[in-house]
Parts: sequence; C-alpha cells; structure tokens
Amino acid sequence: MALVVQKYGGASLATPEKMLHVADRIIKMKKKGNDMVVVVSAPGDTTDDLVSFAEKLSENPPEREMDMLLSTGEQQSIALMSMALNHKGCPAISFTGQQVGIITDKSHTQARIKAIEGIGKIKKALKDGKVVVVAGFQGITEEENITTLGRGGSDLTAVALAHALKADVAEFLKDVPGVLTTNPSVCPDASKIDFLSYDEMLELASSGAQVLYNRSVEFAKNYDVVLHVRGTFTETNGTIIKKEDSKMEKIVVSGITYSKNEAKVTLKSVPDRPGVASKIFSTLADAGVNVDIIIQNVSEKGTTDVSFTTIRKDIKKTIKVVEDIVKKTGAAGYSVDEKVGKVSAVGVGMRTHTGIASKMFGALADAKVNINMISTSEIKISCVVAEDDTEKAVKALHAAFGLGKKSGSKK
Repeated sequence: MALVVQKYGGASLATPEKMLHVADRIIKMKKKGNDMVVVVSAPGDTTDDLVSFAEKLSENPPEREMDMLLSTGEQQSIALMSMALNHKGCPAISFTGQQVGIITDKSHTQARIKAIEGIGKIKKALKDGKVVVVAGFQGITEEENITTLGRGGSDLTAVALAHALKADVAEFLKDVPGVLTTNPSVCPDASKIDFLSYDEMLELASSGAQVLYNRSVEFAKNYDVVLHVRGTFTETNGTIIKKEDSKMEKIVVSGITYSKNEAKVTLKSVPDRPGVASKIFSTLADAGVNVDIIIQNVSEKGTTDVSFTTIRKDIKKTIKVVEDIVKKTGAAGYSVDEKVGKVSAVGVGMRTHTGIASKMFGALADAKVNINMISTSEIKISCVVAEDDTEKAVKALHAAFGLGKKSGSKK
C-alpha cells in the first residue's frame, strides 16, 4: 500500500463531467490499496474571473481582501470533489488550508508555508478509509488571516503535504501526458520526457515551461519528494522528477523552452569604475525589478554599455528606476526594446558533454536567427533573440538536438 498525493488543476475540474472523470480516477487508485490525499485548484477559470471582478471594483484592492476572495475558488472545488466521490460510493472529506493547519508567513498573495499542523487530522481520515480532499493555494497566518501562495500555489501545497505525510509520490495530473521537450503548438513532434532531475525542471520552469510551479520544485528538491507529472485523461506514465542520476547525464539536452514575455534595457555610456554595476543592480533589486540576463560591453574611453532583460509587464516600473539610475551614475541615457524573446536549451548532460554551445549557435545561424544576448549555467544556455524569431529558434534547436518523437529522444 502506498500513500499518494495527487494534485488536479483547474482545467481538469472545469465541468461536472471532468470532475466525475477525476473522481473515477481517484477511486481506481484507491481500489489498488493506496491511501489518497487529493489537492485541488479552483475549477476552470474561477480565479481569473474573481480577479477580473475585483479589478472592476478597485484598481488596487487590499491584498488581504484579495486572499480572502481568491481562496473561495478552491473551497468550491474541495466540496464539489468530495460530493462526486461520495456519490460514487467512495467516502471522502474536504478540508480547507486553515482546517489542516497550513501555517504561512504574512506575505499576502505570495505567502510561504512555515508549517503544517493538521497532519493528524488527515491521517485519522485516511485511517477511517476516506479520501482526503485538500484546498490548494491557501493557508493561514498565526493571526488567523487567510493567505494565498501565489499563482501555481496548489502545486506547492501538494508537495508540502507529500513531505509532511511522507508520501511515496506527489502526482500532478495535467492536460498534457507529462513534461514535453517543447511546446507542441510550436513543434508538433514534441516528445514526452520520461525522467528529469530537479535542477532540470527548475531551469525549464524558470525559462518558460509552465508545467510546474518553480517554488514547488525547489521544495521537492530540498526534501527529496519524488514528483510525477502525468495526463489526467490517460493511464500511461508521465515524467518522473527526482534526484539526478547517471542515466540522466546521457541525455545532453532534455528540452527547449522559450518566453516572449521579455524586454531588453540598455544603459548607455555608463562610467566604467568600481561600484557602478553594484549601484545599478542593487537599485533595481530594491525596487522589485527582476533582472534575468546581463551583459556589459568592452570599456571604451572610460565608459561602457550595460544591458539586461526583465519581464515585459514590469517595464514601466523598470523605466522609472532606470531614469533615476541614469541621473545618479552619469550615464548618457538608455534604450528599451520590448520586442525580444528568450530561447533556452536545458539538460544535465551539458555538464559532461562538450560542443553544446557551438551546436546551438550553429543551428540558430543556419535558421538565420540573430543572437542579441547569451547567458549560460552548468545545465542551461539561453539566447535573447528578436520576438518574431523566437518560434523559429525553438524549431531549429528542437530539430538540431534530435528531440522530436521520430528521433527517439525520450529518456
């Protein structure tokens, strides 16, 4: 007998028919002798609808009240899922984050889990033969204020519960069969990846893949929680995410990710002296600007150009900060390009194989894609390109590294 934590997203719960299908799947797992804890998101587009409603009332609603509002979406799901299970003859009980004691810090809309104090309540329900259905995305402070964990927070709830319960696996049921080598809408021959390391999944998530919330993967890595991403409407195995092993290193590149949510900012003729770079990026950090890729040109006549990328939606805030930086550093000015994208190749095999960068740059050159900026880590190479060239770059790299179904690239 295994203890399985399963997490279902809103798309899997969008209609009564889908919810009943999920109930059947849970019951099938329970009949195999497994104890089942199920974490659910709000059904369908409920969260987006609630946010839209609130924004029509106030341009800047209090974050505490937004948490109070948005947490109701998951409460609908737990009640409805428990009803579906009980209707089918499977005893089930629903719990909110508050009821199972998911204690968080006070950071409304982006709270972090500090402890889970209601594990005994869950274990008792499991001992009584019930499926336990828990609201994802939400918690409560020590002052009893409801909080939410940010977009994708239900994933974090599932991993935290799996760790606290010492579950055998945390399964994430999606509308895709697992983690794919790239977006199938760009490359129809994208293939399912059988195994990924935590580090690979983190790099994929941070580079544009939206399969798992990166904070949930970080938590899983820290506490060695095995993750399994699989399809809601298929019985086949999906993608196992776990500690890195020698088998994973044989695959040089596991996946290609991309993002079109990028903007490039260049500070022109910045005085090239000690402390200036520190002043620039500490000022950006203090203002909450998330900087990704950074390059600095060769110094000429005591000045240099400094470029960095950030999230496009934050560009107005970024410009305000940059204008202040220009004044304080004596830079000649700045320019902004909001028409850029980022494409990345990710794989732990990069640590032990050479020539990956050369192959990547060659493939982009052959596709006539110009590279604006480059960033590398042990297991990732990212290139900033023109936004219109982003998908062309993805196709070129996916083919160059043989990741399509016909290439037999699966791990």
